[in-house]
Amino acid sequence: MGGYVYFFAQNRGDGSTKMRNILGGKGANLAEMANLGIRVPPGFTISTEVCTYYTQNHRYPENLEAAIRENLNKIEKVSHKRFGDAHNPLLVSVRSGARISMPGMMDTVLNLGLNDDTIKGLLEQTGNPRFAYDVYRRLIQMFGSVVLGIEGEKFEELLEEKKKSHQVKEDIDLTAENLKELVEEFKKLIEKEKRTEFPQDPFKQLDMAKDAVFASWNTKRAINYRKINKIPEHWGTAVNVQIMVFGNMGNDSGTGVGFTRDPATGEKKIYGEYLLNAQGEDVVAGIRTPLPLSNLKEDMPRIFDELVEITQRLERHYKDVQDFEFTIEKGKLYLLQTRTGKRTIQAAVKIACDMVEEGLIDKEEALMGIEASQLEQLLHPRIDPDAELEVLAEGLPASPGAAAGTIVFTADRAVEITQDGEKVILVRKETSPDDIHGMAVAQGILTARGGMTSHAAVVARGMGKCCVAGCEAIKVEEKKGMFTVNGLVFKEGDFITLDGTTGRVIKGEVPTLEPEPSDEFKKLMEWADEIRTLGVRANADTPKDAKKARELGAEGIGLCRTEHMFFGEDRLPFVQRMILAEDKEEREKELEKLEPMQKEDFKGILIEMEGLPVIIRLLDPPLHEFLPNYEDLLLEINKLEFQNSDKKKIEEKRELLQRVTGLREMNPMLGHRGCRLGITFPEVYNMQTRAVFEAAAELLLEGRKVYPEIMIPLVVHERELSILRRQTIEVIKEVEREKGVDFKYKIGTMIELPRACLCADKIAQEADFFSFGTNDLTQTTFGLSRDDAEGKFLPAYIKKKILRDDPFQVLDQTGVGQLVEMGTQRGRKTNPDLEVGICGEHGGEPSSVKFCYGVGMDYVSCSPYRIPIARLAAAQAKLEENRNTKKAD
Repeated sequence: MGGYVYFFAQNRGDGSTKMRNILGGKGANLAEMANLGIRVPPGFTISTEVCTYYTQNHRYPENLEAAIRENLNKIEKVSHKRFGDAHNPLLVSVRSGARISMPGMMDTVLNLGLNDDTIKGLLEQTGNPRFAYDVYRRLIQMFGSVVLGIEGEKFEELLEEKKKSHQVKEDIDLTAENLKELVEEFKKLIEKEKRTEFPQDPFKQLDMAKDAVFASWNTKRAINYRKINKIPEHWGTAVNVQIMVFGNMGNDSGTGVGFTRDPATGEKKIYGEYLLNAQGEDVVAGIRTPLPLSNLKEDMPRIFDELVEITQRLERHYKDVQDFEFTIEKGKLYLLQTRTGKRTIQAAVKIACDMVEEGLIDKEEALMGIEASQLEQLLHPRIDPDAELEVLAEGLPASPGAAAGTIVFTADRAVEITQDGEKVILVRKETSPDDIHGMAVAQGILTARGGMTSHAAVVARGMGKCCVAGCEAIKVEEKKGMFTVNGLVFKEGDFITLDGTTGRVIKGEVPTLEPEPSDEFKKLMEWADEIRTLGVRANADTPKDAKKARELGAEGIGLCRTEHMFFGEDRLPFVQRMILAEDKEEREKELEKLEPMQKEDFKGILIEMEGLPVIIRLLDPPLHEFLPNYEDLLLEINKLEFQNSDKKKIEEKRELLQRVTGLREMNPMLGHRGCRLGITFPEVYNMQTRAVFEAAAELLLEGRKVYPEIMIPLVVHERELSILRRQTIEVIKEVEREKGVDFKYKIGTMIELPRACLCADKIAQEADFFSFGTNDLTQTTFGLSRDDAEGKFLPAYIKKKILRDDPFQVLDQTGVGQLVEMGTQRGRKTNPDLEVGICGEHGGEPSSVKFCYGVGMDYVSCSPYRIPIARLAAAQAKLEENRNTKKAD
């Protein structure tokens, strides 16, 4: 480990922005501003290495104290003051500074170095007793709460009592004598709470403050923030020690925070707030109502012009929006901090495009500067940020957007109510495929169980519906038509609002804002498409989904799930009779009734995707999913018997129960499903294939260009695919002869089991394409049940750092990814023309998209509303590859 402490002052900084990992973001930027000649309060940075060292060894490096004293001497020289000197005291601040900004998550202590002796020197220096005692009371208050852990409210209560007793409203209206009294009261509070005196030794104050700021890296709020933003724990924080400059020395002083552009809209104008005669915490804490930064032009025109010039210079230097803090001391401007400004995605897109137009950055830099995962927020309704909210509970933000409506507890009821034009929220313990019709008409879905890739989550994202899943705080009693939360009861007809972007469940109907993709958004997507080479397709099961996907830039459909089509009210009875048929002849009779319905389904999707490939997956789930639930059926029979109902009806129900029992499986996910259905009941797959190609034939005869592709699921052996491929081709040839057309088509398989990856070289000889189904591949590789794992132990695994991410949200590149890469390479070894893609939900997650590009896939496929994310992530993957190639050269 190298040096621990780095000095900075105007025109001299021991570090730079290139040392962000060591100096933290704040320290690196202070050094950079110092080297640019910008006036910053001199100081030094204790590196992040010290934080890491302390965490690992439970002590500081041996020479740290000497390095701190050495650098403290340096700032004494440039300030012409001495730390702890009773006549000419130097006061300092101690602030945190991780390499990535964590605003408000860690601690700060100001005015260190004041005590009962040095305040006399401060009085001599300033001739301003009110200022001196205001600074002293702030130190004791902040030290007491941050360093000693006393509740801040206890200090605030004393402050409020003091104002009340002297009949003043604002802190600035207290006199020097009032503040002097408050200093003594604050000291007594510390003695009472901690049975120790406020430390009078300035070096002890500094040492304790340094310890507290380092310790704040591991506070609960900091840990939670790192978890949400995926910031590694081992990075640690730096500590910055700086000379204090004071904004509370009168009306020629002040403090403020700002942005070089509006962080909400992206508008090119200086944006922020300030206060005269105040210290920094007054602005952010809301102690006084701050003024818009534009007002500073009237209060201090020279300072305002200087601030604009410096911050615009910083924006040009960093080539990004800057979030800055400043203090004005006796008419002199100091920059305390600059960092990349956090902004809404709406603002980020506008700013990126504007900066390209201004020549500040190029298109590639614009694309790399946008966080791809945030783009989805632009495409869904969102909660009005100015609305007052009563949050009932929080679940998983399973599908973004906002939705409000009356509560319903069944899919049938959702359909019934929405026919009258009413908006509903479907509330379920958990959803199943037979809820699809209710989900389709609902504004949003709320479940008490399930995870980010549960049925509710996956289907909702595919539909572009808002969804909050796994909200365990609500207790759903579907049969009673109610749910309870925090002692409140909600019944059908009550209004709630869902915020699928944050996972909040909100009481009542809350105003929402509709999305309107901007011209800048469209421009950004065009730039991404110019650069990326990885294709982007959609997972879409309906013409409506297909249309939306194409609007958002899909280059075809990578997964059309046919099972969802079977749950329609007009066809479910035929499906059930087909399943319950005693022989092939009876089964085919019911399938004939389904075929024209399926044909119309496929026809609508092919029309929307005219000229683009459409991959249609043949039936995948086990047949029992289309039948009544076993437990519900048993209860119904018991009820009928208890009521002495019609014996014939009871007998029919018993026969149905017997058939359901016969189809039940201990582990249906690994049971009689996918291609196994096609092998044992070839007439099912034949019907679907015929429906697809008859739809295609009709469209070809109309002069349309359509490209249907058949995907056979759950293949683990080349013989499975060989048999079903021949079977599929036979049906296609029949349709060609009957309709007098020639189809351009492909037949491939979904690779979703480990054996398929291992034997991909053999399977590829029978396939035109592979599509990796990484949802099931993740389950079978990890040996997990997705819904059970996310609800029971996955959160603990992530918290204990066994897993870094939920593998159903972010592709496990080490394990599952290795199988994907192996499957791709082995497949292409025997079939060089093999087309390879991915159709699991990972196809819309940025890091997973980049992995897919890296292993040589041809395309990714994802939910319609994730298509812009995939387009941008694919472009970023290409740009990263180009940059790495240049570095290697």
